[in-house]
Amino acid sequence: MLLEIIITIIAGILLGVLCGLLPGLHPNTVNVILLSLSPFLLQFMSPLTLAVLIIVVSVSNSIIDSVPSIYLGAPDTDGNVMSVLPGHQMLLRGEGHEAVILTVIGSIFGLVAAVLAIPPLALILQKIYPLIQNYIVYVLIITVIFLIFREKDKVWAFFIFILSGVLGIATLSSPLKEPLFPLFSGLFGISMLLLGLKNKVKIPKQKFTEAKIKSKTIFKAVLTSLISGSIVSMLPGLGNAQAAILGSSIVKDKDPECFLIMVGGINTVNFIISFISILILDKARNGSIVAVSELLEIFTINHLILFIIVSLISGGLSVLVTIKLSKVFSSLMPKISYQKLSLFIIIGITIAVIILSGFLGLLVLITATSLGMIPQFKNIGKNHLMGSLLLPVILYFLL
Repeated sequence: MLLEIIITIIAGILLGVLCGLLPGLHPNTVNVILLSLSPFLLQFMSPLTLAVLIIVVSVSNSIIDSVPSIYLGAPDTDGNVMSVLPGHQMLLRGEGHEAVILTVIGSIFGLVAAVLAIPPLALILQKIYPLIQNYIVYVLIITVIFLIFREKDKVWAFFIFILSGVLGIATLSSPLKEPLFPLFSGLFGISMLLLGLKNKVKIPKQKFTEAKIKSKTIFKAVLTSLISGSIVSMLPGLGNAQAAILGSSIVKDKDPECFLIMVGGINTVNFIISFISILILDKARNGSIVAVSELLEIFTINHLILFIIVSLISGGLSVLVTIKLSKVFSSLMPKISYQKLSLFIIIGITIAVIILSGFLGLLVLITATSLGMIPQFKNIGKNHLMGSLLLPVILYFLL
């Protein structure tokens, strides 16, 4: 069993690297593929081992995806979009590797902090959730209002939220097998890459500088990621982008280094804390946990302990892989045409959408891409595009 778990961890990290380095390819897509192949895979491994594989893919991807987010400006669908702006700014100053290191610091410290916080958070959730479950929809509405009123152009922020919400409702109610893939690839992937083509970005030679961060800054950023990530992970429809907005409101720190550490922490905190939701509430808050719950008849404390151990091991190994990948990207990016690379990725995502979702998926991709470029032109946050999930969730509770 131990050897099987070790092999599974290695395989999961490799799949996490694949998901991280291919913009538009999300762990949820891999989860769907693994579940569809489960009748075949379960001939060679137990349901628990397959569940471990899914956990490792998600944990490793939450760390490794900082590489394409910063070097390519192509975030994943979970909201790493928040790291693109400060990370890309550092990249254009020749500090891309340092930006990745900052997110990695946040990820590994966030992972440890989230694990340590599981016992008290589980007790709090067990006591509080029954009291607030009937009011969750109002919490979501207040959150949306808060995010909109943070913007200078509140009308456009509201407009983007509604438009993305309508697109989300139409996409999720369509017969598409993988509706989120073309939806988020357009909103957060291709839209960013097209803007990069328009701006004719030129990557300067990168410096391999060490991140000199005060321990006080790390503590503040990680604590903030733990608080905001924990809150958001308990609420349906909210993701890392909203947690980063909430966190930046708490910290009120304009320092990009602190912000990147916080975003890196949120990525792992959000996932680890979702273990509590499935254990205490029997509610899966992300696609990976949904897949795990389908494989396991019941989620027990023994499963929780195993998944925590596996998460810590895979997280530590993924940090080493991410640092190595970042050094490779730092050396290669100045030598590669950013425009040609972006165009290659756009074509690749488009082909993948057609294969997985057909021409209806292509229509969703084109619509989502067009909508995804508006926030940049209007100088408002792309987090309002998460209305594509939030509005359907809010209407589900209200109707």
